[in-house]
Amino acid sequence: MSAVAIAANEATGVYDIPNEAYHSGPGISKSQLDLAHQAPALLQWARQAPRSYSGAAHAGSAIHTLLLEPTEFDQRYAVGPDCGRRSNADKARWAEFEAQLDGRIALTLEERETLEEMRQSVLAHPEAAALLQLRSGVAERSVYWRDVETGLLCRCRPDWWAPMYRVVADVKTTDDISKFHWSVRDYRYDVQEAFYSDGLAEVTGEPLDAFLFLVVGKRREMGRYPVRVFELDRDAIERARAEYRADLAMIASCERTGDWPGVQKLSVPARYN
Repeated sequence: MSAVAIAANEATGVYDIPNEAYHSGPGISKSQLDLAHQAPALLQWARQAPRSYSGAAHAGSAIHTLLLEPTEFDQRYAVGPDCGRRSNADKARWAEFEAQLDGRIALTLEERETLEEMRQSVLAHPEAAALLQLRSGVAERSVYWRDVETGLLCRCRPDWWAPMYRVVADVKTTDDISKFHWSVRDYRYDVQEAFYSDGLAEVTGEPLDAFLFLVVGKRREMGRYPVRVFELDRDAIERARAEYRADLAMIASCERTGDWPGVQKLSVPARYN
């Protein structure tokens, strides 16, 4: 079913649709919860404001694709010429390459080699490799459900989901793997786990047995790209669940009233002489 059909019928379930269709389609996502958590008006703003993606975002998507959908990689990315852009001849080679991209994202040879090294590092980690080799595992499925308490249509898109084993693996990249706990706090990955877990349980009728974060460092440590597999503690997830439930309730209230508050309080640090 296409995202258009989902929008028309508000059908719940699991769908294999393109990433672009998912992000442009209906339903409250975790990223929308994050915006509403800051200020409800930001949710309306995000629906209207133009959007473009940074090189860092493309790099994160590239390692996801190489790990989870390797057969799709060459359809989404292309490696440029092994040369600079200084001479006229080199500029001509790059111009010819870019003219043939046809919507694919350009990578340098160095970037492609880094991605492959990161992939090999992941596959060398016993737990990470076992996760990605689970039978029934599928990448990037779009999941839609109706939240019972608010009536809102919600959605999520797990990186890697093995329904037979009731396991989800979410791939993250980070500059410093030893500080990933701060990333969990800053990017609300605990909220992501609670939201995704509840949505999948609603759709399948069964709770997840495990939600794991497969984390890859973007900088070498002792000559290797570090890899870790983390599981968040249950107390953190329960707190995160209460947090996202409050976010959903706020969004539902804004939908009912048409009032989307947008003024945020800002604390100013004290000045010191």
